[in-house]
Amino acid sequence: MTLTLIPPGAMPGGKACSCFLVSMARLILFNKPYGVLSQFTGGGPGETLADFVRAKGVYPAGRLDKDSEGLLLLTDDGKLQAQISSPKYNKEKTYLVQVEGEPSEAALAQLRKGVTLKDGPTRPAWAKLIEPPDLWPRDPPVRFRKSVPDHWIELSITEGRNRQVRRMTAAVGLPTLRLVRWRVADWTLEGIAPGQWREVRAGMGPTRR
Repeated sequence: MTLTLIPPGAMPGGKACSCFLVSMARLILFNKPYGVLSQFTGGGPGETLADFVRAKGVYPAGRLDKDSEGLLLLTDDGKLQAQISSPKYNKEKTYLVQVEGEPSEAALAQLRKGVTLKDGPTRPAWAKLIEPPDLWPRDPPVRFRKSVPDHWIELSITEGRNRQVRRMTAAVGLPTLRLVRWRVADWTLEGIAPGQWREVRAGMGPTRR
């Protein structure tokens, strides 16, 4: 986290004030490849964040399963980390999901309404059938059954239960083949290749010095 000094008179409205320090949290947008853990330690070569993210003092805000890909946010600010990862803040997350089978309107309607899992009903989701997105090839490739069609859906949720998206699609008869998180709140993967990251600034409001 960095602290930026704002001189007197620089506050909105030109009001006189003492100096302020504005806390600027570091925020990293990382495109997590398949097979990489959402942690800095505990895996083999090429399997942890330490192999890709060289920034110091940042930690994941939320997680992605090892067999999922896409946007993982990292920050050095505990408050921002909680705001991103806690379901109580209703941060919407959008996933591009390749499923086995043909999504019916009834199945999509179930996802939108919410499905009942072993740990209780899910919140209503936003779901639609989409054309295959222009994504990077997965390594290793997805294994298909030639006798069963596959399709892509876009699914947005405001929760973060363990393997929730996979369990939701399975509950409506559509096993997940590939899962890519594309968006968290206003942050997206746009322009970030697998294994690469981009740092952005996230203001946390003024703190009086």
